[in-house]
Amino acid sequence: MHTRQIVLDTETTGIDPKAGHRIIEIGCVELVNRRLTGNNFHVYINPQRDIEEEAIDVHGITNEFLRGKPFFHQVAQEFFDYIKGAQLVIHNAPFDVGFMDHEFAKLNQGFPATHEYCQVLDTLVMARDLHPGQKNSLDALCRRYDIDNSKRTLHGALLDSEILADVYLSMTGGQKKLNLANQNKGNQANSAGSIIRLDSNRPALKVLRASADEELAHSERLELVNKACGQSLWQQ
Repeated sequence: MHTRQIVLDTETTGIDPKAGHRIIEIGCVELVNRRLTGNNFHVYINPQRDIEEEAIDVHGITNEFLRGKPFFHQVAQEFFDYIKGAQLVIHNAPFDVGFMDHEFAKLNQGFPATHEYCQVLDTLVMARDLHPGQKNSLDALCRRYDIDNSKRTLHGALLDSEILADVYLSMTGGQKKLNLANQNKGNQANSAGSIIRLDSNRPALKVLRASADEELAHSERLELVNKACGQSLWQQ
């Protein structure tokens, strides 16, 4: 397994790079040994063309907002160096990789195709294998794995990458919570579970100690067991 993984997402001016559409946002989060490092990569890009209205409805990024943002050629080398050699974790990878390869090829600077310097893991393919016949969009997976995506009112490359990292860790064996409440109601466990993130500032658990009378009663009960059955396991 790769020790360094980059969870990646892009936003674009439209759906087809062959029709001249461009990347306008790249968001990446880094995982090393399945742990978020905080070494993220995030940039908005001036596409030098208008964004389709349908795309703006999805991600909310406007032409006005991107004026003055860097062009792709200004961030290409930094982006390449950041992802080089890592395993890319992408939901519906052909879409993002297709745009990445298109952008790098337009530069005519000898950048190789993505598959030549990165391995790519498509979480959409993984989800379809795990949950055949079910909805496997990012929002659907968040519901299935009990991951909070309430801030995702619009698509955004960095936010979607952060959410996808949680989904990926859950799909590949993240720590599951014990759903004791459901077990008490018909013994139905949560089949998906979710990652539990405990607050480091949470109050300490209260320790209840036995009273002197309770300890005496316990000792007397052990003596009765000892006389009836020999020395008990609790006294060994």
